[in-house]
This record gives sequence, structure tokens and C-alpha cells, in this order.
Amino acid sequence: MRSVKGDLITLALAGEFDVIVHGCNCQGAMGKGIALAIKQHFPEAYAADRATEKGSRAKLGSFSSATVERQGRSIVIVNAYTQFDWRGAGMKADYDAIRSVMRGIALHFAGYRIGYPKIGAGLAGGDWARISDIIDEELDGLDHILVEFSG
Repeated sequence: MRSVKGDLITLALAGEFDVIVHGCNCQGAMGKGIALAIKQHFPEAYAADRATEKGSRAKLGSFSSATVERQGRSIVIVNAYTQFDWRGAGMKADYDAIRSVMRGIALHFAGYRIGYPKIGAGLAGGDWARISDIIDEELDGLDHILVEFSG
């Protein structure tokens, strides 16, 4: 896994990525962290999330997406359903869901430049070492980059 420091959204807008992926819960909240920033910068991605069934466990391990046009380029925003809920104590990241969604991303976005934050390891409380192994396995051979936030 290659990594860079920076802001995922800024880098995407600058043309560094064709696809950006962020972790979402299945409740349609997008109210904190990178999800909130995605919602604010790319309301089309929030609309794609809202078009799914709120609170459905069936969403875990799947994704919704929106293709947006910004500054003369297309960017696909992927809402990866990697946790069921955001409420309550304890870890929210679902490792099986992360594996499943990354497998789907590999199938749908082979040949694209993919950027993502530490999905599942921030507010969701997952173990980044474990999650990064899953991402490396599922996106093996693809052009994917972790963007470690520095702002």
C-alpha cells in the first residue's frame, strides 16, 4: 500500500484520483469525519447514500456511488458501507464488510486511480493494521493510495 499525506478531497479535485472511497454507516448519517466533508463537497454522494435503504443490514459490505464533475474532470465518490451504526460504545468497523466492499471496488474500478483515508480506523475504531492488510489483499494489483490526513 502506497501512502501520501494530505487531504483526500483536495487531492481528488487536483486530479490525483479517479475514485475516492470513504467508509459509511448504514444509517444514512454522514454527520462526522470524512463522511461529513464528502457530504459537504459532493452532495451527489450524499444523495446516492440517501437513495439506499436507511438502516438496512443488507448494505453492509456493499457501496453506493456518484460520479461528479468538478473543475473539468470526473470523480467517482464511493460510499463504502463498512459499519452498521455510529451510535454507542465500542468498535463499529466490520472487517467482513470492509473485505466485501473492497472486493467489489476491485471488480468495478480496476484501471482507475483509487484514493481513500484510513477506512474503519477513525471514528469506527477498527484496527488499522488489520484493515490495511484487508485492503492490500483485495486491491492487489490496482493503483490505490492511502491518504493520511494532514491539514
